[in-house]
Amino acid sequence: MTIAQPDILPPSNLVRLGAAPADKEAAIREAAQLLIAAGCIDPQYADSMMRREDVAETYLGHGVAIPHGKVEDRGMVRRNGLSILQVPEGVEWNAGQTVHLVVAIAAESDAHIDTLRRLTNLLQDEEHLKKLFTTNDTSDIINALSEANAEPEADGAPAEDLDERFEWTVDYPSGLHARPASAWVAAARKASGSVQVRKGTAVADAKSLVSLLRLGLRQGDTIVISADGPDASSAIDRMQATVTSLSAQEKADAQAAKGPEPTAKGWTPPEEMPVIAGIGASPGLSIGPIHIYAPAEIAIADTPTPLNEGGNKLHEALTVTQTQLRVLADDTLRRLGEAEANIFRAQAELLHDTDLITLACQLMVEGHGLAWSWNEAIERTARDLESNDNEVLAARAADLRDVGRRVLARIDPSLENRDGDPLPAEPCILVAGDLSPSDTAGLDVERVLGLATVQGGPTSHTAILARTLGLPAMVGGSEALLDLENGTEVILDGQAGRLYPKPSASAIASARDWLAAQEEQHKREIAERSLPARTTDGHQVEIAANINRPDQIELALSQGGEGVGLMRTEFLFLERSSAPTEDEQYETYRAMLDGLEDRPLIVRALDIGGDKQVPHLNLPREANPFLGVRGSRLLLRRLDLLATQLRALYRAARDGESSGLSIMFPMITSVGEMQRLRAVADSIRDELDAPKVPLGAMVEVPAAAIGADILARYVDFFSIGTNDLTQYGLAIDRQHPELAAEADALHPCVLRLIRMTVEGAAKHGRWVGVCGGIAGEPFAASLLTGLGVNELSMTPRDIPAVKAALRETSLSALKALADKALACETAAEVHALDREEL
Repeated sequence: MTIAQPDILPPSNLVRLGAAPADKEAAIREAAQLLIAAGCIDPQYADSMMRREDVAETYLGHGVAIPHGKVEDRGMVRRNGLSILQVPEGVEWNAGQTVHLVVAIAAESDAHIDTLRRLTNLLQDEEHLKKLFTTNDTSDIINALSEANAEPEADGAPAEDLDERFEWTVDYPSGLHARPASAWVAAARKASGSVQVRKGTAVADAKSLVSLLRLGLRQGDTIVISADGPDASSAIDRMQATVTSLSAQEKADAQAAKGPEPTAKGWTPPEEMPVIAGIGASPGLSIGPIHIYAPAEIAIADTPTPLNEGGNKLHEALTVTQTQLRVLADDTLRRLGEAEANIFRAQAELLHDTDLITLACQLMVEGHGLAWSWNEAIERTARDLESNDNEVLAARAADLRDVGRRVLARIDPSLENRDGDPLPAEPCILVAGDLSPSDTAGLDVERVLGLATVQGGPTSHTAILARTLGLPAMVGGSEALLDLENGTEVILDGQAGRLYPKPSASAIASARDWLAAQEEQHKREIAERSLPARTTDGHQVEIAANINRPDQIELALSQGGEGVGLMRTEFLFLERSSAPTEDEQYETYRAMLDGLEDRPLIVRALDIGGDKQVPHLNLPREANPFLGVRGSRLLLRRLDLLATQLRALYRAARDGESSGLSIMFPMITSVGEMQRLRAVADSIRDELDAPKVPLGAMVEVPAAAIGADILARYVDFFSIGTNDLTQYGLAIDRQHPELAAEADALHPCVLRLIRMTVEGAAKHGRWVGVCGGIAGEPFAASLLTGLGVNELSMTPRDIPAVKAALRETSLSALKALADKALACETAAEVHALDREEL
């Protein structure tokens, strides 16, 4: 039988003769570099190839090794490919193993199986193989692989089974590759007799890795494993246990290579489709052609500038840029909102960095030009930020480069136009390596249907702006995004974080039907947003809004909000050079109460620390701020901040005609903290002759959830911050660009912490609210209601959909749903419940 030539065979430019690597790692990285240069793999795949060496044997024998990456890193493979490094003098692979041919494999699925079979066939011809170790002609090596395509022989054994046997259908998605084959060999070698694997008429010795790989087993192949000898029965039991026990891990690895499964209810493709996976950054579905945004490379001439002249010009550029950013912030505030405007206010603050300006001047003193010096100072500082262990600080490098580009354009106007091809006339989905906040905020939403970037995390400023603009967006995709051709039709799922290139007509029709259904549903939800969230059997859940300022009350109430479940007070302290006075805070809190007209207002006391830092407070630097002095820990150490805020709050509760005020304290971990906070609050209330207001604790750490039955004696209510509870419960930084997708608030263990909180609160008649991100997701809100949560607070725009979802079902059904979720083993299983009918 003739085997078709697979496209994985290498061209001559991927074969390097006469190499002399110093050691095994150098050999692997040199072979990987050939694949990188050819566009077969991302640069990080070389590290994956090194990690593979720690867990699996890649030495085939007879002087040949086959380094390749880990299965879960296949997302780094852009296209199938081989590179071959010839090492005439040999390089030590492992003790006693000398390699002369290093065959580096990049394969997206099981395309490498043919290569392994060809190599193992070639290994049977040692004389021919030795000639390849020293040949001066690359075609000798390529032809040898091309010709080694015969079906595997029976290794001298009859095509019959041995005494004990079992039949099995291969279910490893990647077929039998080196890692599982090594486990088969280890199990077989424990037998005193023979162990063989038969596929059709071809038989392999199960004690030989080369022999097994020559079979080229793929998913779906049916094989018979048999054994003889005095321990044949136990040998077969051991082989069967080994073979089948690897299935789960092989499937998990293959799934990891594909990227995460969609984690929420949304559009489901009607068929198997090619996909580029990333992280969902902004929900929604869009269909259209892509436009690859490629900023032009800037060549900055290094023309020496007199320091006096350069200093004056830099001062002018900084002043003009600060004015531009103020205008941009004002425009963004008008169009998008306060939080989005603060992105550009913060950028303006970067231009006050004396170290940055000093570095630029030092470079000019050394004889460099102004534009070159400024750009070099920006790049050095950005690289320092990127290397920071704090992912939030590292992400600010993008803001620094963004603002640096603006200053550079003022220094030299010829450097202003960095855009690549202009947007096409028809609406498109923008694909880019990365987008700056300025790029994103300035997008024309009439011409841009969605965003997909290689870099970035879900908490980047670009992602935040995309959500505000209502653009579906995916971040953290693979470099394969940039390999697509301009104009390629795609479907972008911003909720699941997936981009589907060249969808079929049926897939496009399915996506359009889903969008139409979503639009109809949204219209119904908006029309009924003022109705209460009352289940079909009469249970009502209070629905509130998360807001920061009095001017946001109108939007919250217009969307159906019944009060404010979370007022974040840190905004009063951010983006200013000093802490707000007691009177300034009082005016804000009183305006909130007046605007709500006796509706509930829950104010969170100052929550600073972790990812929220306030420069003017001069807090000490911490190696791990998320586990340091933050939230209530800070308030108890800075009684000046706590007392000023409480005085303003109690004055607001005392004055005026309406007060639905409650106060909650963040990051509570112990009874002692709550007792001390309550003592300070009671003292101030007595001093001001103010009315009592409910005092609550935020449940954000596992200790508070586990001890809720004790803590409930000292609080009037609980509010669960699911974002932090997930972060601390799963030990995953929710802002980490690589791990953020795994910080899933619907993980069964997080749900159990919520249930413990509800049960602990109930023992003392306390109510429980949730003000974290999942409260605004209809399915999650349904689960939380089933778990016994009494109040849900969310972003105003999420209110209509949540209320509609709760009105469509009964409390008894939601309790049953919650019980199912608690019994799940993984977050994926919980999300799968979203597709079941309640």
